[in-house]
Amino acid sequence: MKQLGIIALILCAQTLGFAQSKAYDILGKWETEARDGKMEIYRCGDHYCGTLLEGKNIINADGSSKKDVKNPDANLRSRDLVGMTILSGLDFDGEQYQQGRIYNADNGKTYKCYVWLEADILHLRGYLGLKAFGQTSKWHRIQ
Repeated sequence: MKQLGIIALILCAQTLGFAQSKAYDILGKWETEARDGKMEIYRCGDHYCGTLLEGKNIINADGSSKKDVKNPDANLRSRDLVGMTILSGLDFDGEQYQQGRIYNADNGKTYKCYVWLEADILHLRGYLGLKAFGQTSKWHRIQ
């Protein structure tokens, strides 16, 4: 009977370890499905965030970063898109990364979002209001 308790304790510890390691699976560098943008996801406090690294729509012809000109806050329109945090507030619930926000520099809007992994594909769904009304993009791990 004592051995059953020890086995159960070991199994619980392994399950907890798996859940914790799974939480870190989104860390690293990701590239859009079209291979035209890159983002790095990292821990920021108790959450996960993502910074825009490069992309075809964020670099000027001279190699400099485009500015955040569509931002509704006029004070932020002069900031560079390269290096900008566009993904914030994601929390891991054991299966998905929930409660996040994603900023779309193309239109200056911020959307609610959540993320889940399937193999090495990161699915990022941005939405307004209900989760059913949104768009999902797929990102491929590059590092």
